[in-house]
Amino acid sequence: MYLKIHDNPAGKVVAVCDAELIGKILKDENGYMDLEKYRSFYVGEKADEGKVKKALGSFDSANLVGKKVVGIALDMGLASSDDVNYINRIPYIQLYKI
Repeated sequence: MYLKIHDNPAGKVVAVCDAELIGKILKDENGYMDLEKYRSFYVGEKADEGKVKKALGSFDSANLVGKKVVGIALDMGLASSDDVNYINRIPYIQLYKI
């Protein structure tokens, strides 16, 4: 997985994408996601499950793409399976803390 943390005036954004999805374009009747164009948004450091869990322990918003990372968020109780969206059977989720 790739992990990148964006700190900005609006807060901390955690972006994580399963490594094998970087560079792909996902498109079907449910939506469109260009993981080549937005590569720099997700590609920071390679991260294992422990690093991802630590990053997801504190965020203002999170963008998660892929089976591994979405599974981690679900296991942590940050979302339910009803919150997950799919493009080409690839799960993704956006989380916001308010």
